[in-house]
Amino acid sequence: MTRITAAVLEEPRNLSIETLELAEPKAGEIRVDVRATGVCHTDHHRYVGTSEAPHPIVLGHEGAGVVDAVGDDVSSLSVGDRVVLWVLPFCRECAFCERGDPHLCERRSVVKQGTLLDGTRRLSRDGEAVNHFYGQSSFATHCVVAEQTAVKIPDGLPFPEASLLGCGATTGLGAVTNTAGVSAGEPVAVFGCGGVGSSAVLGAKLSGADPIVAVDVVDEKLSFIGDLGATHTVNSREIDPVDAIRDVTGGGVAYAFECTSRPDVVAQAIDAVRPGGTVVSTATSSADHFEIPPGAFTAGKRIVGNVGGSLRPSTDIPRFAKLAASGRLPLGELVSQTYSLDQLDTAFERISDGNGVRSVITQE
Repeated sequence: MTRITAAVLEEPRNLSIETLELAEPKAGEIRVDVRATGVCHTDHHRYVGTSEAPHPIVLGHEGAGVVDAVGDDVSSLSVGDRVVLWVLPFCRECAFCERGDPHLCERRSVVKQGTLLDGTRRLSRDGEAVNHFYGQSSFATHCVVAEQTAVKIPDGLPFPEASLLGCGATTGLGAVTNTAGVSAGEPVAVFGCGGVGSSAVLGAKLSGADPIVAVDVVDEKLSFIGDLGATHTVNSREIDPVDAIRDVTGGGVAYAFECTSRPDVVAQAIDAVRPGGTVVSTATSSADHFEIPPGAFTAGKRIVGNVGGSLRPSTDIPRFAKLAASGRLPLGELVSQTYSLDQLDTAFERISDGNGVRSVITQE
C-alpha cells in the first residue's frame, strides 16, 4: 500500500482533500505520479450531481505524469516514463479492441461501478473501499491504471498541456481528424467553444478546413477562438447561427461539430449542414433527448456520435503530442487557468460560471 493525497467526493458538492491508501499495481498495471489533470465537464457533472456516481469517489480522467511503479507483464512502459492517461479504459481482447476501435470497448461498462477494468478497486480509506472514475481517478498525487491506457509522450511537452490529450483535446481533435475525416478546403462549423470545441477548431485548422465558423454565447470565448484558428465567429445570443453560417458558406457546411449536448444546439447544427453533410455530436451522459426532423435524412444528412475522438491512443496521442511539442498544435492556449489540488472546488465553480476553456490541476 502507498499513502496518497486525493480529492474525495462524498456526495455532490461535498469535496475534501484526504489521505488514502493505494494498492500496488497488479499484472498489466502501472502506478503514476500525477503531475497534472484537466478539469472536464464530465467530472463537473458528477461534482454537481447532474450525473450519477458511486460515492465516495475520486474523480479525474485527464491525467499526465511519470510512471513510478510497474506490475508484472508490463512491456511498453518503464519507471521514469512521462505519460498521458487516456480517458477510456479498454480491454485489448473484445471484438472492438481487436479490430482497432478501443473507444468502443464492450467491457468498459464495468468501470461505471467505480472499479478498474478487472472489477476491483485499488483505493481505500481506513480499510473501506473508495471508488475510481473511468478507471483512473487522477485528482490525486498517484493513481493506478491499466498499462494500455497510459501513452508515452515526448520530454518537451509540459504536463498541463499533455493532460488535455487524455480527453478534452483529443476528443475535439479526433472528432475532426478521425470521426469525420475532414479534408482541406471543406467548410466546417463548431458549436460550443469549451475544451472540446476549441480543440475541434484546432483540428479543423490542422486539416486545412475553410471556412471555420465558431459559435458560442460568450464573447470572451469567441475572441479567443478567433485567435486560435476560426475564420468566422458567431454569438448565437445575438445572431441566428444557422443564417450566419449559410451566409458565410453559401448554403451550409460540410461538417458541423456539436459540442454542447443541448437539444436546441443539436437542431441548429442539423440545419447548418448542407445536403449530404454530417453532424458530429459529442454528447455527455447528462444530455437531454433531442428530436431529429425526418427532412434531415431526406436531404442525405448524417448524424454521427463522437466517442473520445474515435482515438487509437497508442498512435494518435503521440502524433498530437509531437505536434504540440513542436509548436504546431498550441495546446498551451487551451489552458485558461491552473490550480492546486486543494483548489479543485474553485476549478469546478469556474466551469459552473461558464468561464475559461480548460482549467488544469497541477502538482509539480
